[in-house]
Amino acid sequence: MLKGFKDFLLRGNVLDLAVGIVVGTAFTAVVTGLMDGVLNPLIALIFGQPDISEVGFRIGDTAFPLGLFLQAVLNFLLVATALYFVVVVPVKHFSERVKRGEEAPPEPPTPDVALLQEIRDLLAARTPNP
Repeated sequence: MLKGFKDFLLRGNVLDLAVGIVVGTAFTAVVTGLMDGVLNPLIALIFGQPDISEVGFRIGDTAFPLGLFLQAVLNFLLVATALYFVVVVPVKHFSERVKRGEEAPPEPPTPDVALLQEIRDLLAARTPNP
């Protein structure tokens, strides 16, 4: 029963969706900070506007505020890039390793476990097998 649940969770689409939602939501603050603190001032230098959302042009009496669209595109690209390199690439490597049947290398034993293993081996060597 647990194996089926584990297989369901580790299936690509479900895992990608869940992680994407959680990390994307948490990463929004980082992207907003990057936009407000770094990119918007650079864009202000280039376009002469205090904020990218103010970038646009007019034809006659009609305004075309392209800045909001540009800001949304930049936010999307930043979030998508971060999610890809932080989440998708590691999950893909893990999935490939599982498909090949490889397991993660075991962690080396802690000093107390190593000492207990050594004592066990010494006792096993001293005690005759029945």
